[in-house]
Amino acid sequence: MNALGTNPLSPGTHTVDLNGIVQRYHVHGTGPVCLAHSGGPGVFWEYMRMPAVERHLTMVYVEPIGTGGSGRLETHPHGYTRDRYAEALDNLIGHLALPKVYLLGHSYGGFVVQHYALRHADRLAGIILYESAPVTGAEHFAEAMRNLEEFTRRNAGNPELQEVLDAFGSIPAISNDEEFTAAIRGLLPAYLADYWGRAEEFAPMRASVSGSHISGLDEHLAPDVIDDRELLGAITTPTLVIVGRYDVICGVRWAHELDKLIPGSELLILEDSGHFGHLEEPEEFARAIAAFAASTAV
Repeated sequence: MNALGTNPLSPGTHTVDLNGIVQRYHVHGTGPVCLAHSGGPGVFWEYMRMPAVERHLTMVYVEPIGTGGSGRLETHPHGYTRDRYAEALDNLIGHLALPKVYLLGHSYGGFVVQHYALRHADRLAGIILYESAPVTGAEHFAEAMRNLEEFTRRNAGNPELQEVLDAFGSIPAISNDEEFTAAIRGLLPAYLADYWGRAEEFAPMRASVSGSHISGLDEHLAPDVIDDRELLGAITTPTLVIVGRYDVICGVRWAHELDKLIPGSELLILEDSGHFGHLEEPEEFARAIAAFAASTAV
């Protein structure tokens, strides 16, 4: 736990008890403070490290509740709704005791951040919706399947392609952390623009990424389905939307919708990236975020 009087933004790892649940987070970099919420839900935070961004912002990498060193709900693996993640974020932002912060949400983390922005605009200097979408459920799944078909066509003949497709097929049966970790490692080539062309670079990340199985059901075992399309027009926080041209799961279609629905938002399409632009095009990614922070400084 943090020692009494410890600066909550000192570099390194911090563990605090916030309203009865343990929250761990990691501080790196210098500049305006930006909290980063990872995706999944359930993927561990480490893949989110953004050294190029850390040259411009103080990055606070959150370990979402239910993952890593943060606490689990009594209903685990159920009950991790956006309301619950947003509450945990709000508790952490209160702990940091700053008037305003930036929030960056990747993939499912983007769903959490846009949800938070609709409820706590007074605490935000800006939000970065990184590979997010305005909706989940059947429509989102159908778009992902169309993108997966295009990925399959681009990689026809690759002997490792079937392993990726098998990983997609395993998703409905996931019931524990080991199966979830195996699935995300199996899926990873589809989530990058050119995994096999850059395998030496990305293989270590693929081997190390891991996570906790989160069911996607609330505490009553009902699906936590998202459709923010009628709400996003109420976001008043400055917003940057980032997407990779080859993202399979939260692709360009959804980025355009977010950009259209959120007043005054900015859109960046990373032309040589999939789902992990901060790894695939780190300098362009960092420049965009640094410029966004500079233009919205409070």
